[in-house]
This record gives sequence, structure tokens and C-alpha cells, in this order.
Amino acid sequence: MHPFANSGKSMRERMVAGNWKQHGNLISNKTLLDGIVTGMAEVKGVHCAVCVPFPYIFQVQFALQGSEIVWGAQDVSQHEKGAYTGEVSASMLRDLGCSTVIVGHSERRALYGDDDATVAEKFVAAQKGGLIPLLCVGETLEEREKGITANVVERQLQAVVDKAGMEGFGRCVIAYEPVWAIGTGMTATPQQAQEVHAYIRALLSEQNKALSENIMILYGGSVKASNAAELFAMPDIDGGLIGGASLDANEFISICKAAEAKAA
Repeated sequence: MHPFANSGKSMRERMVAGNWKQHGNLISNKTLLDGIVTGMAEVKGVHCAVCVPFPYIFQVQFALQGSEIVWGAQDVSQHEKGAYTGEVSASMLRDLGCSTVIVGHSERRALYGDDDATVAEKFVAAQKGGLIPLLCVGETLEEREKGITANVVERQLQAVVDKAGMEGFGRCVIAYEPVWAIGTGMTATPQQAQEVHAYIRALLSEQNKALSENIMILYGGSVKASNAAELFAMPDIDGGLIGGASLDANEFISICKAAEAKAA
């Protein structure tokens, strides 16, 4: 069974994934990883993943082997191989023991031109390569203020449905990340986040009710130890995609424990 596969229990499983973004070095990574491994030994019932910069996957592979923590990357090429300078394929990531990869993060969409179609192609490439895509969706502040959050999220999801089919959502994790709350210190209220999470689940339920009830939907957007429990208490929030707080082992473990409390 894949580390993120639902075991068939009626209760959805919980997950906390750290996105290190463009941070780290060999020395600080070791300290961080040692702290996460030690801390996670006390946490049960929560999937834990770290998504790290490409050069450090090899280091993370050795540090986490034998633990319950899985590792992955922050982006993947939509191409399996070829003349694509600078790109990294899903099969390369699997060679280094990766289980998951983030696709469609708002920073990739905004800064590097990953449109909905490209994200869908990367989603399919990840699955074909044996990875679980961690699919990010979410609206900008301008889109929220216009009242079109639902339209944006539906469009982003539909692009993946069109490319991968609904069955593709049986082998993925979704992360709702309101773009206006990423790295800004602003956080969606638990009620705001729950509203969108429930909407995502309802959209999926229209096509596959069982799948919608089992899929993990994470919240990402300035999650930290001080607000994680309140966010995770919402019925449709199954954990978090953690940015800055994942670079502090104590903070990250505290967030994982908040997810553990919900899973209990």
C-alpha cells in the first residue's frame, strides 16, 4: 500500500506536509531532519512528508530511511525525458525514493507560468511515474474580493479532471492554499477555509461520492503551531501543507500533533 493510500477505514486519514521552498543547506537540513525524526516518533496516526529542493533529496533520502516520514519534491516536469534543460522527471524522483510531489503551487503558477493545463500535465506525469501528486488550488486576494473563489477552484480542479479523469483523484492529495495567505502572515479563518474545503469535496462528490469522502484535503496558508488545532478542527480540513513553519522542527512537530489530536 502506498504511504498515503486510504486504508479503507471510514474516517479520513490525516497528513502534514512540509514545503521547504528555496531554503536549506546541508548543515541546517541535518539539524532539522534529526529534530523531525525524533519528534515524529511520538506522533501516531498522521502521514508526514517533507518536500525539499531537488539538490537535497539525496540527503533527505538517507536521513529518513527507516522512519515513517516520506519525502518528495516541490515540482516535476510534465515530460518523462528529453531535451528539457533544467527539468526533473517523475522517474528521477522515484529513483531517489520520493513518494510525492507538489504540483500547481501558487508560486509556480504565478512566477513560472504553470497554467491549469500545464499543472494537469504534471499531475498525470507524477502519477505515471509512481508519485502521489499533492495538487494545490486556490484564489488570489483579487479573486476572493470579486467573489469568484468557487469559480477559480472549480476551474483548477476541472483541468485535472479533463486530463486525468476522476479516477486520478483516487491517487492524490489536494491542498487548498488561498494565495493571499501564503507567506503573508494572513490566514484564512477556520470558517473561510472550511467553506472552500467543503466546496471542493462537494464538487468531487457530484462525480464520485466515495472518493470525495476519502480524499485528503489539506489547508496551506501561514499555518503555524498557534493556529493549527483551530484549523484542523474543521470537518473537511484533513491536515496542512506547511511553508515557513516546516523549517522549525519544534513548530512542525507541534502542527503534526495538532493533526494527531484530530485523528484520535
